Amino acid sequence: MKTINLHHPFEQSTIYGGDVVLALGFFDGVHRGHQAVIQAARDEADRLQLPLAVMTFNMAPRIMYQQIHPEGVTYLTTLAEKERLMTQLGVDYLYVTQLTSSFAALKPQEFVDQYMVGLHAKSVVAGFDYTYGKKDIANMRTLASHAAGRFNIIEVNKLSEDTSKVGSTEIRHDLNTGQIDKANQQLGYIYSIDGIVVHGEKRGRELGYPTANLMVAAESLIPVEGVYVVEMLLNGQVYPGVASIGTNITFGENRKRTVEIHLLDFKGEIYGEYVTVYWHKYLRPELKFDGIEGLIKQMDQDAVDAENYLESLQK
Repeated sequence: MKTINLHHPFEQSTIYGGDVVLALGFFDGVHRGHQAVIQAARDEADRLQLPLAVMTFNMAPRIMYQQIHPEGVTYLTTLAEKERLMTQLGVDYLYVTQLTSSFAALKPQEFVDQYMVGLHAKSVVAGFDYTYGKKDIANMRTLASHAAGRFNIIEVNKLSEDTSKVGSTEIRHDLNTGQIDKANQQLGYIYSIDGIVVHGEKRGRELGYPTANLMVAAESLIPVEGVYVVEMLLNGQVYPGVASIGTNITFGENRKRTVEIHLLDFKGEIYGEYVTVYWHKYLRPELKFDGIEGLIKQMDQDAVDAENYLESLQK
């Protein structure tokens, strides 16, 4: 897959020159609903024997249209993670459009002319709730009028499960309430966060449970505080572990939140390594213990619970 960054107005020389099938959306999380859109576009591209292009944005559209500060927005997938998932789904070209004032000022017809026709779309594929510009002005109901027969339109219906919509908002709620199992089911894969291992207080080592402290990108959505069953991808190999998200309240108040991972049956220094952590199951909330002995006993149980859970996945 080739990623192409677009800045409005883009030059034709910067894009793929031939006809494409174009899938549209922000695709935060690239969850099962998004996957249905991309698969429909992939099927259409195969039918027409054309490349599949996806157009997304460099940041959440609500930052621009609702004037939200970027520091207040987190994502289910960073751009790097989104690229990885798009590649797996068979996307040929990923257009990442920079949201700017000039781009946001485009009228619906201008957007269709410049970014659908302009990207040489023979078919445009989007979800039922896709909008371009202001929601009450331009959506899937108005697209046919703006398209004026210049390309086919494929609208993908809502994906629901247990009467609930499969969507980024719902998945964010699940991650923020410890419902990792539900979030993973809606995503269609195990939720992951990339980060770099950095030095911490080394308190876990003193307790017999050395941890890898993770520095995570500010825009990544970190699940709710608590203890989790995880796996860590390190240098091409996956290791089982227990993760703790919290402030280590046993050792004092008003402490900085950390993401710490204890790898089971692993020894070695991994500072500076770029890793991916896969979040399998929420075990328990962060607890405050009266002493070290109680904490160690609970950590022993957490390790056993994690091992048992990961072993059950193999059966």
